[in-house]
Amino acid sequence: MRTPDLPLLSLSELRRRLLDEGEPLPGECRAALESDPRAGARALLEALDRRHRGNRAEGQRLRHLLRFESELWARGALAIAGVDEAGMGALGGPVVAAAAVLPRDFRPRGLDDSKKLDPGGRERLSVEIRAVAAWAVGLASREEGDRLNVYRAGLLAMRRAVEGLPRRPDHLLVDARRLPGVRIPQQGIVKGDARSLSIAAASVVAKTTRDALMVELDRIHPGYGFARHKGYAAPEHLEALARLGPCPEHRRSYAPVRDCGPGGPRQRSLEFDPAGTAR
Repeated sequence: MRTPDLPLLSLSELRRRLLDEGEPLPGECRAALESDPRAGARALLEALDRRHRGNRAEGQRLRHLLRFESELWARGALAIAGVDEAGMGALGGPVVAAAAVLPRDFRPRGLDDSKKLDPGGRERLSVEIRAVAAWAVGLASREEGDRLNVYRAGLLAMRRAVEGLPRRPDHLLVDARRLPGVRIPQQGIVKGDARSLSIAAASVVAKTTRDALMVELDRIHPGYGFARHKGYAAPEHLEALARLGPCPEHRRSYAPVRDCGPGGPRQRSLEFDPAGTAR
C-alpha cells in the first residue's frame, strides 16, 4: 500500500485490507494513520496493535511447543513423528491414532491439544496439517479393544499409524507412553498433546478422523446419538443404551455397556415404568 493512497481510502476499505486481509502496514502508512484526526483511524491502529501483540504471543507459544522437536533437530533427527490417539474413553467405536511429521517451518496458528479446540477449529487445522505434513492413521476395532483391553488397543492403533507413514521417522514423540515393539527411538511425554506441536497435530488428525467415523456409525446404528456425543458416556447415550441395548459397536468390556445388555441391571430397570406396571 502506498502512502498517497491512504487519504483516498475509506476507513472500511482500510479495515478490510489491513485487518481482514492482513495486508502489511509499512512505517510511512502507520505515520499517516497516526496523523489522521478521525476516531476511526485511531480505532484501526489500536486493532492493528492488538493483532500484532497477539501474533507475537502466538509465535512465542508455538516456539515453546517446538522445544522437544528443536532439541531433536539439533541432534540431527530430521523426521520427527508426533503420535496420539482418540477414543479410548468412549463406550463405543474404534480407537483411532495418528502419526504426523511436520515441516520444520510449519507454524499453524491455534494448534493445540485437540480437546481444547472447538469442532470448527479442529477441522480447519486438520485440513492444514494434512496438506503439508506426512501423516497416517491407525485403528483398533471395538472387537480388538474388548479382546486386548482398551489400553493395549490404543498402543496397537498408534503402532499401526506409525507403520502407515510414507517414510520411517527418525524419532517418535508419543503422548504419555512408549510403543512396545516399535524399533524407532522414541520419547513418551506426559500431556504431550499440550506440550509438543507434533503430538498436538497428531491429536487433531486422530480426533477429526474418529469424529467422522462416529458420524458414519450414527447412520449405520441410529438412535444412539453417535454423531453428537461420539460414543462417550453422555446422558443421552446412557439413556439410549438402557432403552435399546448395545449395538455391535459398543464395548462389552465397559461396565455401562455390560449393565445395559440382556439381563443387566439397567436393562431390567426398564421392564417396569415408575408406577410399577410391566411394559
